[in-house]
This record gives sequence, C-alpha cells and structure tokens, in this order.
Amino acid sequence: MRLVERRIGFLFALFLALLVLAAARATWLGTVESRDLGNRALTQQEEEMKVYARRGTITDRHGIELAVSEDATTVFANPFLIDDPAGVAEQIAPLLGMPEDEVMEKLSDQETGFVYLRRKLDATRGEKISKLGIEGIGTVVEPRRTYPQGSLASQVLGSVGTDNYGLTGLEESQEDTLHGTDGLRKVVKDATGKPVSIVDVTRSEPGDDLQLTIDAAIQERTEAVLSEVGQLYQPRGATAVVMDPRNGEVLAMANWPRVDANKIGDAPDYARVNRAVGFTYEPGSTFKAFTVAGALEERLVTPNTQFTIGPTIQVADREIGEAHDGGGGTLTVADILAQSSNVGTVTIGLKLGTTRFDEWVHRFGFSKPTGIDLPGEEAGIVPSVDEYSGSSIGNLPIGQGLSVAAV
Repeated sequence: MRLVERRIGFLFALFLALLVLAAARATWLGTVESRDLGNRALTQQEEEMKVYARRGTITDRHGIELAVSEDATTVFANPFLIDDPAGVAEQIAPLLGMPEDEVMEKLSDQETGFVYLRRKLDATRGEKISKLGIEGIGTVVEPRRTYPQGSLASQVLGSVGTDNYGLTGLEESQEDTLHGTDGLRKVVKDATGKPVSIVDVTRSEPGDDLQLTIDAAIQERTEAVLSEVGQLYQPRGATAVVMDPRNGEVLAMANWPRVDANKIGDAPDYARVNRAVGFTYEPGSTFKAFTVAGALEERLVTPNTQFTIGPTIQVADREIGEAHDGGGGTLTVADILAQSSNVGTVTIGLKLGTTRFDEWVHRFGFSKPTGIDLPGEEAGIVPSVDEYSGSSIGNLPIGQGLSVAAV
C-alpha cells in the first residue's frame, strides 16, 4: 500500500513540477519575450509593400514607342509560414529560374517575415507560381521596363534598375519626369497566410511620357551605316550624330557596337557608353571649317580670296604638309575648304592670329558642354592662349592639339 502511495506521490510531484515549468514558461513568454513574439506575429499577419509607379513612355518624334513599362510578377515569401523549405524550393525554383539551394536559403530565413524571391518575373511564370497556392508564397504585379525596338538608340535611352530608377542615359537624366510617385500597400493576412485585406495606403502615380526629337527611321538607318563602318574597319567603337541644321534638333544619335537595351547586362562596359557625349576626340579636318568661318566673320577673307601656297608651311619648329598628294599653287578660300588643304587652312589661321582664333573657338562653343539632356557629357579640352607653344597656331587650325565631343 505504501508503495502505491509513494508512486502516486511521485506522479503528483512530477505533474506539479511540469505545471510550475509551464507556468514559468508562460510567464517568460508573456513578459520578457512578449514584444519579440508580438512583432513576429505581426509580421505574419501584416505586410507593407512599396507599389512602384509605372514609368512614363519614351517615344520618337512620330510617337513610335522606344521605352515602355509592362506588367511583370514579383514573387515573395513569408519564411515563418514555410514548413518545408526544401520541398517548396523544389517546386518553384524552376519557375523562378533560380538554383534550388538559393531559393531554399531564402525560404529558411527565420529572421524575417518577408523576403523577395524574384523581382519582375515574366508574368506567365508568375501566374503559374500563384496557381500553386503554396502557403507563405505570394505574388504582386510590378512594372518592368522594356524596349520594343531592341537595340535602337539603346545607349541614348539608357537603362533602369530593379527598383525602377533610371541608371544611365535618358532614363537617368529624365528620372524626375519619367519615374512618377511610388505608393504603399498594406496586406493583412489570416492565420493561414491568406490575404484578407489589401489596402493602398498611398496610391502610386505614373510618370509623365517623354517625346524625343529622334526620328526612329533615321536612327535605324544611321545605326545600319555605322554597323557597316564598324564591321569594315573594326574599331573599338564608333559614333554618329544627325542634326537638323535649322534648329539643332538631334534626329539620330548612333553608337557601334549596338547593344540590346533589353539585355544591357550582357554587353561589355565600353559598348554601353554613349560615345556621342561621353568621349572626346581630336576633330582633325572637320575643324577647318571653324577656322575659315572665324576669318570670314572678321572680314579678313572672302570665299574668293586667293592665296598662293606651297606644298608645306613652316610654323615655328614644325613643318606642316598636305595629307594628300600634290598641293600648292593658287587656291581660293573656297578651294582650301573644298580640298581640305592643311597648308591653306594654317595660312588663314596665321592671318587670323592667336588671340582672334582663340576667341572664335570659344564663341563657337568649344570647351563648354552643350547642355544636352544626357548624363556624362564631356566638354572637350581646348588650350588657352597662354598655353600655346610656337607651333600651336599651326596645328590647332587644322583640328590637332584639342579635343571635342561629337555633339
């Protein structure tokens, strides 16, 4: 009998001890751990998500779409509701286009109640994931930037990052116009993780559209010609700009090699640069027209003024000759420009003189940026008069010893 009583007493003591432990645990959870548990519960029940604004459309001068925003699907997860991270990862990793171990690592993160699995996924694959109905996996529609014309003017248009902000080109420089205003959405879920309330705390406002002066047809033709040049001579890069001489509007701004704007990350860094504004070059013979124009404006010469020139000309310690065979004789200013005569242009430059030559170089805008609405514009390098050497007035008039951008 005593043995039975001792056993009953032992069981009673054991149950009492367990009850005390349970009470202590409850007290601990209700006091010390209450705030952390409350936060964890709240993250399972409420989520705040940024609603990215739809960016404005970029078109050419005729309304042809060059950059648009389309619906894509962003997939996210609440790891607290994922009981089998490995199994879920096996199901959705192929649809996400990600390695299983990478997906499982995100699903196993018990430090947060929200984690992005894949941003701006193709809408078709996003819909397949949504139809799986996996607890803890959610989807939301986000705008994704696409470029309907592929590589057309891609370096000019630029690129947009995952968070919908412009990174390069017009997408960057016109960010304030194109971006719009992002919104905020609150999602309330029940105990099973299913949304029971979706409220837009702040509605997103789409960005404004942007119409360019570029003509898509002229841009396409310019890029085609530039590609032929690039394939023939195999330079590291090339650029061409077509402008309306009546008003200075840019009708085409082409770069080679071409880059697919929808796969900008696949292109090497040097190919992504808009060389028309981001690089400077010695202008060479193209600069002769400005030397002649300065002399004409100063009324030192007229198109019919004649010069008797030799095959070479000595300027300080430098002898300058023609870039082509022949040369010398009697040439008018118009002939000098038409034949791209080095000696004739230097002769006109000497007549203009260093001070007036420098003044006209700056009056034409060289050494200053144009202010075009594109980031990264180079101003060029033009030496000042006090930096001239004895032969500078020999090489500068023919476009050597200074650098300019293509625009």
